[in-house]
Amino acid sequence: MSVSLRIGIIGGGGWLGGAIAGSILDSGLVDARNLCLSYRSRQPDCFPDSFWTRDNQELTDRSDVVLLSVRPDDWHPLAVDASGKLVISVMAGIRLSALSERHKTGRVVRALPNAAAEVAKSYTPWIGASGITGDDRAMVRAIFETCGSEDEVARESDIDYLTGLAGSGPAFPALLAAAMMRHAVARGLPAEVARRAVNTVISGAGRLLERRNECPDNVVQTFLDYRGTTAAAIEGMRAAGFDAAVGEGLSAAFKKSVSMGAVS
Repeated sequence: MSVSLRIGIIGGGGWLGGAIAGSILDSGLVDARNLCLSYRSRQPDCFPDSFWTRDNQELTDRSDVVLLSVRPDDWHPLAVDASGKLVISVMAGIRLSALSERHKTGRVVRALPNAAAEVAKSYTPWIGASGITGDDRAMVRAIFETCGSEDEVARESDIDYLTGLAGSGPAFPALLAAAMMRHAVARGLPAEVARRAVNTVISGAGRLLERRNECPDNVVQTFLDYRGTTAAAIEGMRAAGFDAAVGEGLSAAFKKSVSMGAVS
């Protein structure tokens, strides 16, 4: 990609917007001077060589690609004319048709990176409207590959489902870790020891799965076949409804994503 490309991030002062901005700059995808970011109240101290503004239309006018990184509730009053530009939304629930109508362009994309973009380990599914070009697709891939890995999906409903599965990022491993830590502390382990043990287990498992690129079912079955303490733990969790609880959570996230889009 050419470093002369100009990218604007509406909401670049936020957690996710800032993480994407950092990944883009670290990769050299654009020159810092060609990155424009907007903020709401106080300008962040990061990215001093980039252009900061509170005027989202000014950001849009200065950019070739506009990335929307705001909460869906904050998007509704956002009246930005992006005629002819590529607009990429990382908001949950907001439909391609609504994005196209609001921002006056057929070149719109929905993408769902997660908070792991901060460490270039996000997984980002995305889908584009019929008006995007081959060059647009290449640009979307280039942006989100700086944050981790990406996949173009076939249906907008896939994005709604993946909002919960992948968009939640570290929330689900953190939920498991928090439950494990509470149990360990209740058994008398010092909180610091429990925290270190649990966090290391979670992060180590993630790295191992990534390196081996193996189906998780195969990993689980290996431990079940060994018939040791881990097999006992797995069977106890499943008997208590672990699989069903995860399914209920993902279904709830999917329904929430659909409902957010209906409001738009």
